[in-house]
Amino acid sequence: MTRQSDLRAFLRSFDPETLADLVCDEAERDPDLRRRLLARVDGGELAEVSDLLDDTAPAAESVQLASVLDTLQRLLDGGTQADVAPLARRAIDRLTTALGAETEPGGVPIDQLDRAVSLYARASVAHPPPPRELAEWFLRMAFGAQGWPDISLTDFAPALGEPGIQQVKSTVDDVLGEPESADTAARRRTAQRLNQEIAEVTGDVDTVVRILSEQLPRLDVSLKIVRVLRAAGRHAEAIAHAAQALGNDGGARRGPLVDALEQARSARPADAVRALLADDRGDEAWKAAAELPATELIAVYRAHVEELIGHKGAQQYVRAAAQLRRLRTLHKRAGATEEFAVYLAELVETHRRKTRLLEEIRKARIALPKAVRS
Repeated sequence: MTRQSDLRAFLRSFDPETLADLVCDEAERDPDLRRRLLARVDGGELAEVSDLLDDTAPAAESVQLASVLDTLQRLLDGGTQADVAPLARRAIDRLTTALGAETEPGGVPIDQLDRAVSLYARASVAHPPPPRELAEWFLRMAFGAQGWPDISLTDFAPALGEPGIQQVKSTVDDVLGEPESADTAARRRTAQRLNQEIAEVTGDVDTVVRILSEQLPRLDVSLKIVRVLRAAGRHAEAIAHAAQALGNDGGARRGPLVDALEQARSARPADAVRALLADDRGDEAWKAAAELPATELIAVYRAHVEELIGHKGAQQYVRAAAQLRRLRTLHKRAGATEEFAVYLAELVETHRRKTRLLEEIRKARIALPKAVRS
C-alpha cells in the first residue's frame, strides 16, 4: 500500500463529525487550505444558483429568484472570493424581462429588482467588470422603464472608476441638453438626480450645493446643504446656511427638521437623524443618513430598533425589521458585517420568545442565527 492509500484508510476510520472538526482545525491554521475549501463550498452554491437561473420560467420565477438572491447575499456576506457578479447580473436580466412582460402589477415584486441591483453593485466592487461595459449597463438601467427603482451611482462608483463615471456623465450631460418637453421629462429627472450623484462621488461640493439650492426653499434640502458643507470642512459656510434657513423659516413652525438644522450647527450631526426617527419619519432619516459616516449612525439605529421592539406591537415589529435591514446596511458601509452578526444574535437571543418579531425579521430577508431558524 502507498502512503496516500494508508492516509485515506486512516481518515475513513473517523466518524464524519470528528473528521469535520479535524479539517476545520487544520483550515484555521492554514489560510490556503481554508481558501480552497471555501472555494469548493462557494462553487457548489454558485452552480445551484446558475441552474436555478437557467430553469426559472419568467411567468413564475418570484420564489426561485428570491432563493437565488438569498444565496448570493449569503456568499457576499461571507466574504466569498468567487466572482458572483455575472450571476447577479443574470438575476437582474430575468427580473427586468419579467417586469417588462407584465400586463398587470404584482407579478414580480419590484423590491426583488432593487435587491438584485444592490447585490450586483456589491459584487461588482469586489470583481469589477470592464468600466465601459458596466457604464453602458448602468445607463440602460437608469434610463429604463418607468416604475423601476432608482439605481444609485454611489453604489457602483467604486466599480465604475473614473472612466466609467465620465462615460455616465457624458450621457447625463447629453440628456440635460435635450429640449424640455413632456416626452423628455422623466429622462431629465433621472439625469438631474445622476448629475447630483456624480458631483457627490467626485467631491464637487460647489456643484452639489448649486443643484440643491435650486430645490430651495425646503428645510430638508437646507439640512442636506449644511451636511455637504460640513463634510467638506467648510464649517463657516455650513453655519451661515443653517442660520439663513432658520431665519427664512421665521420661527413660525417648529419640528424635527428645524431642530435638526439647529443641531447641525453643533458637533453632533447624527442628532438630526435621531430627531427624524423619533418623529416617525424613517425615510427622511435614511436619506439624511446617507450624508453621514455609518459609524456615527449605528448606535442611533440600534437604539431606534430596540425602542420599536419595546412597543410590542405587530406594526412596530414590521418597522423594527425594516430598520434592522438599514442597520445591517450601515454595518456594511462601516466594514463591520461581523459586528452586525454578533448584534443580531444577541438581539434574537434577548427576544427569542417574540415569535412575531422573528417572523418579521425573516420576511425582511435577514438571515437569523441557526439556533432560531427552525
